[in-house]
This record gives sequence, C-alpha cells and structure tokens, in this order.
Amino acid sequence: MIEEVLSRDNMLSALARVEANKGSHGVDGMSVKDLRRHIVQNWPTIRESIRNGTYKPSPVRRVEIPKPNGGTRSLGIPTVTDRLIQQAITQVLTPVFDPTFSEQSYGFRPQRRGHDAVRKARNYMQEGHRILMFLRWLGMRRRKEASGRCTMD
Repeated sequence: MIEEVLSRDNMLSALARVEANKGSHGVDGMSVKDLRRHIVQNWPTIRESIRNGTYKPSPVRRVEIPKPNGGTRSLGIPTVTDRLIQQAITQVLTPVFDPTFSEQSYGFRPQRRGHDAVRKARNYMQEGHRILMFLRWLGMRRRKEASGRCTMD
C-alpha cells in the first residue's frame, strides 16, 4: 500500500490538492508556493525515508484562532511537506476504510461535516425520537487521560 501512496500519480494529485487549498506555513516557514520546488529537489530522500520508516513529521505550528463568541481555539498547522504526505495517505486510505464506517458517523468524513450531523439529529427529533446519543471518542479519551475518569461535556 505504501507504494500506492508514493506513486507519481497519487503524489501529483496530493500536490494539486495542497496547492489548491493554499493555507499557512508550518514551523519551517515554507509556503505552499515553494512546495513544488522543494519536492522536486528533495523527493528521492523524502520518499526513501517514508519507505524505510524513518520519516519524522515536523512539529506543528500552534496558532490561536478567535472564536465568534469570545475566547480562542488552538490550531496546529503542519508544514506543507507534511500536509502533502498526509494528503497522499488520505487519498489511498479513505476509499479503503470510509465504506466500513457507520452511516451515522460524520467526523472527518468526505462530503460530511458537523452541520450534517446536527441536521440529521433535528430530523430524528422531528420524527418523534427523544433520545440522542453523541459520542466523541477522541475527546472522551483525552479527558479520561487527563482526569483519570471519563466525563462528557
């Protein structure tokens, strides 16, 4: 599967997606417009480090994003090289694993977002259902690790 991730066609498709999404630089300061040149110059080394398991993603750059109702939300911005690799992996793994997910799963899925989950929940309520279960496993696990017990907000 790693060869499919690293294939020329997949990497070019991933590069086009990253370039189209634009976005901010990571901790290395490299912009999206510099990514193509960087990859052309460094691809053999990057590819080999991925193949042999020695590739190490860079730390993410932390920025605080203001929330509409006050306060801030922490956002981690990976380097554009790491975004390219993440995109290439996503393009290969999503078609394999996404079909196995529950139809009721909305988190980090193609063509789905939180607003869709809320809309679906409202539809269930309008149909007369009165119990709604919302599970956020990652958040629950983090709270459990931090506090020693599992809580829901």
